Amino acid sequence: MVTSPLRRVLLGLIASAPVSGLVACGYRLRGMVDLPFKAIAITGNPSPPLRADIQTSILQGTDAKVAISPKDADLILEITNDINGREILAYNSAGQVSAYRLNIRVGFRAFDNSGAEIIPDSEIYMTRDMDFSNTTVLATDAQQQQFLSLMRKDLAVQILRRVSAAARAPRTKSF
Repeated sequence: MVTSPLRRVLLGLIASAPVSGLVACGYRLRGMVDLPFKAIAITGNPSPPLRADIQTSILQGTDAKVAISPKDADLILEITNDINGREILAYNSAGQVSAYRLNIRVGFRAFDNSGAEIIPDSEIYMTRDMDFSNTTVLATDAQQQQFLSLMRKDLAVQILRRVSAAARAPRTKSF
């Protein structure tokens, strides 16, 4: 099959149109979080999965390292609470649960090694709605665990983005 040069050019233009549209509107993939800290310590009582997700986000998404001891850290990220919940969202005609709302609430604060507050007590709250069927209970449990895992990973990145924004914000002095 022989294709003419004009046809190749037209196909190339059609194929590159969506990409050039995304570039023109300013779209870009999320890159690394730019933190002005070299080492971050995680303290408080995060659940083990949340701690692991925050550590992974720090190691993969920033230039910072995770410090074991707060003495070795430039920033101390204290997780004050980490609460997972599930509430009934809807019932079917037989009176059985047909949908749940999963939620995670994470309280945190951040301060530097001199004790200066970077982020005061703050909270991030995330919800996801999930359909439920009594016939697929095991699959629904697996789906619920997958949703919670994705929510924790998203929360970890959001926490780091808040820390980055707060660290870059100009400080006001009180008199």
